[in-house]
Amino acid sequence: MRKGFLAVSAVGLLALGSVTACANESGDQAGSDKTPKIGVILPDSKSSARWEGADRKFLEEAFKAANVDYDIQNAQGDKTQFQTIADQMITSGVTALMIVNLDSGTGKAVLDKAKSQGVATIDYDRLTLGGSAEYYVSFDNEAVGKLQGEGLVKCLTDANVQKPAISYLNGSPTDNNATLFKNGYDSVLKPKFDAGEYTQVADDSVPDWDNAQAATIFEQQMTKAGGKIDGVLAANDGLGNAAISVLKKNKLNGKVPVTGQDATPQGLQNILAGDQCMTVYKAIKQEADAAAELAIGLAKGERKETGQTVKDPEGGRDVPSVLLTPTAIYKENVKDVIADGFVTKEEVCTADFAKLCTDAGIS
Repeated sequence: MRKGFLAVSAVGLLALGSVTACANESGDQAGSDKTPKIGVILPDSKSSARWEGADRKFLEEAFKAANVDYDIQNAQGDKTQFQTIADQMITSGVTALMIVNLDSGTGKAVLDKAKSQGVATIDYDRLTLGGSAEYYVSFDNEAVGKLQGEGLVKCLTDANVQKPAISYLNGSPTDNNATLFKNGYDSVLKPKFDAGEYTQVADDSVPDWDNAQAATIFEQQMTKAGGKIDGVLAANDGLGNAAISVLKKNKLNGKVPVTGQDATPQGLQNILAGDQCMTVYKAIKQEADAAAELAIGLAKGERKETGQTVKDPEGGRDVPSVLLTPTAIYKENVKDVIADGFVTKEEVCTADFAKLCTDAGIS
């Protein structure tokens, strides 16, 4: 499986193609007369362990390998801080700015200001609706959601659950990715709801992907459903763990399949323990490498062709894009995430999980 993960990366990067001069709309070549410097704004460290645990690390490695100056900061979920960091980076002379927006409104304001100052921009992981970024680098997020929907169906079928009652714990309503994830899992589950094979008993979004709020929301869902929830479509591992914490209090963990996303150490541990049905692995190194390559090019006044576009439904434009392929992870292939170097055995196979790791073939 390791070769398979890496093969996707090679395809994605090869698709970037040739390098040409990159002119912005004002006619100047972005970064051509300045020392290349790249600014990156990450969204938070609370919604998912990936931002600080994976994205920062892999972006730093890519920038260091290219010997370019960079500044990576985290807005910690604060929209005002997000804008302040952007202003500081622009003032400091970054020639390219990469952002993971907190919402499209804040993201658009930052992108537009950067553009007005001649700073090239990239949307990383989340598309800023109505924005002006030169590139968008992410995974195929509807495919992520489809894997989650298929995963929940698989786990319910394996457990022979008849006419299951399903709860949705969707991501933040201000995150376009959450909309795309939902489009994906709806494409699998809605036909089953419409046919009466499954029943949807709850469908709630979790503001800012906040795990504590997710636990409260799921408790409310359980109460409203009279304790009758047979499967949880949780949009990421953090929300999934919030649901699992409530299921544990009700002695239902391991009996109710729960989905996830991001292949976090905690999510993988929950899968090994049987409390989580599956997660979706997004090889963040591929995403970081692709985004870094584009950012380095922009910072030097160069443009790379991606061969892909994504339609911005709000701005009405086709945004040059790199979309990578996600992978479904179940107990039998947790070992492949570790073999791929995304997380370490030490992070996952702590004392309580050592035997489970051995049983799962993790060596």
